[in-house]
Amino acid sequence: MKHFELITFTVRVATHGKAMACIQEALHADEVGGQLFGCWYSELGSLNQVAVLRGFDSVEARQVERERLLLAGDPLGVEGFMTDMRVEDYSLFPFLDGITPGDFGPFYELRVYDVRPSGLKSTLDGWADAVPPRTTDAYSPLTAAFYATNGKTPRIMHLWPYRTLEERLEIRTRTVTDGVWPPKGGPAQLLDMQSTIYLPAEFSPLK
Repeated sequence: MKHFELITFTVRVATHGKAMACIQEALHADEVGGQLFGCWYSELGSLNQVAVLRGFDSVEARQVERERLLLAGDPLGVEGFMTDMRVEDYSLFPFLDGITPGDFGPFYELRVYDVRPSGLKSTLDGWADAVPPRTTDAYSPLTAAFYATNGKTPRIMHLWPYRTLEERLEIRTRTVTDGVWPPKGGPAQLLDMQSTIYLPAEFSPLK
């Protein structure tokens, strides 16, 4: 599965639990398309965010579900709680096989980088070389990495799980010290960087 969608709801303060309960119920409807991989709420970074990551077998299947979502009038049942909704399309990095659901968190760091207009190809090449040594048992896994196919492009999004925030800091520091991260030449291609720490909903396949 190579085609993905990230929906980010901004919800009113202290309503993320209710919003996620509505999302869980809405996703059970027969007419809803796509495969759920993750549902999280933000803990650090931009607050009051609920993120939903879904995968699709084709661009066409994703578009059919997008039309259904927009025309339904109450996207995933969250309208009563949300103040904003952003929907983004992503393709999985070509060298990655897919996303494996499981209990890898509970802390998920979602990082979004704006890339120079000519820098996407070299960024993908650099990651293809750097990800295998970065994701050995000596460090930590990579949940997924994507490049955007709509909105502000080029940009990439990557998702990293950690057991604790202390583990995150220790591993990130050690990968730099050991010279396995960041990818060689990668920082030169970047224009802007954002990071949000998320925690999973109980029903999230990625926990």
